[in-house]
Amino acid sequence: MKKIAQITAIFWVMKICATTLGETGGDWLAQTLKVGYSISSIIFFSIFLISLVFQLSAKKFHPFLYWAVILTTSTAGTTISDYMDRTLGLGYATGSAILVSILIVIFAIWYKTEKTLNINHIETRRAETFYWIAILFSNTLGTALGDFIADSSGLGYIGGASIIGISLLLLLLGYYFTQIPRVILFWLAFVLTRPFGATFGDLLTKSHEKGGMNLGTSGSSLVLLAILLILVTYTAVQKNQKNRNNELTISH
Repeated sequence: MKKIAQITAIFWVMKICATTLGETGGDWLAQTLKVGYSISSIIFFSIFLISLVFQLSAKKFHPFLYWAVILTTSTAGTTISDYMDRTLGLGYATGSAILVSILIVIFAIWYKTEKTLNINHIETRRAETFYWIAILFSNTLGTALGDFIADSSGLGYIGGASIIGISLLLLLLGYYFTQIPRVILFWLAFVLTRPFGATFGDLLTKSHEKGGMNLGTSGSSLVLLAILLILVTYTAVQKNQKNRNNELTISH
């Protein structure tokens, strides 16, 4: 039951691209189209549930389906976080603290029931369900954390992206030069790539007065979607080629 993407360098590029697209796409519906955070959250969360049902029902790994679920967790996470922080008035710091607490509880329950958080040992539907719930809340946390670093801390979008980028670099060094458990490094990187995408998305879309590049939510979303589709297609072709090579090897 190997239905989870292999963790490679291109995986992280696609993850950042998907989370950045989630930020710009969520803002496009909630802000540009003025749908609002509450309605946008309901729409994106509903789409997430639909894609999750298809993913859980699948018998094998499908790149387009897998990344569709990743993308829906990112867009839903963006609007849910903004709803908590702005509409409910909790603020970025409080919202981040609440989401961190929820994520810790999810990991604790997951570990207690499955005895591991290692994504290479996701072999049951229950474990996969925990995996996707953790991804949803880590992406939601990423939006709140990214906004907190960029806005509340006064670092701005470039400063926020730089801080998170340095943190990701430290995790990469930890992967190669320390004995820190790989599962811890993976989930830390997974959480941090979301605020990196969030701050980078804000950098693309916000006005020059707010420290952004003023590309707009629509244009940025289309560019990011095109890049993501190209990368997913590339991985799908690679997967099919590998399967054909395996079949030829077995036949001989």
